[in-house]
Amino acid sequence: MKMLTVKGIDSGYGDITVLKDITLSIEEGEVISIVGANGAGKTTLLNTISGIIRPKSGEIWLDNQRIDKLPAHKITELGIVQVPEGRRIFPLMTVYENLLIGSSLPRAKSKREENLEYVFDLLPRLAERKDQVGRTMSGGEQQMLAIGRALMAMPRLLMLDEPSMGLSPLLVNTVFDVISKIGEQNITVLLVEQNVKKAMRLSQRSYVLENGYFSMEGSSEELLNNPHIKKAYLGL
Repeated sequence: MKMLTVKGIDSGYGDITVLKDITLSIEEGEVISIVGANGAGKTTLLNTISGIIRPKSGEIWLDNQRIDKLPAHKITELGIVQVPEGRRIFPLMTVYENLLIGSSLPRAKSKREENLEYVFDLLPRLAERKDQVGRTMSGGEQQMLAIGRALMAMPRLLMLDEPSMGLSPLLVNTVFDVISKIGEQNITVLLVEQNVKKAMRLSQRSYVLENGYFSMEGSSEELLNNPHIKKAYLGL
């Protein structure tokens, strides 16, 4: 069953059009990756889906409801939750306080304790550090906190923007292990990543974004074996 449908979106900033005629669909329970070089428009796409940017043309549908004209907070209430690039935790608040803010919507607030238990089980380091101030944590721990905060909102669609950026190889593996476990919980995941190999190995399907267009799409396994992908993104 299609959860999210993006139809012919053009989007950008002011007079600058970054995305051109973008069309994609996501089935419930899928893990989808969007890969591409820096500046290809990946973050713009997530920001357009989440309502931070209003598309210039086209439509975005969640189930049978058109959402591209809704404000961002209404889209979040419907279950689309974004983990932004650069984590953007509340640095002067504790881990626990950051997580509580993630559960401020009515639906999530009513299940706050249950969701806390789930997040602490998935991310035990957060339980160990629950009284620690966010800015004193390592980059990897802050990324885990950003993911945990998003999960507290009970997302139907979790969108992750470059979750491995700036992390050591060991922490990159940890982050991708966590994303894999989230996908196993039947949470639909839209993953934006520059680490093409890891993103495609994690996802069922992938879209390749180049210069504002989708140049390729298909099963991640097939794309990983595509000569263009191997040459342009994997250095093979």
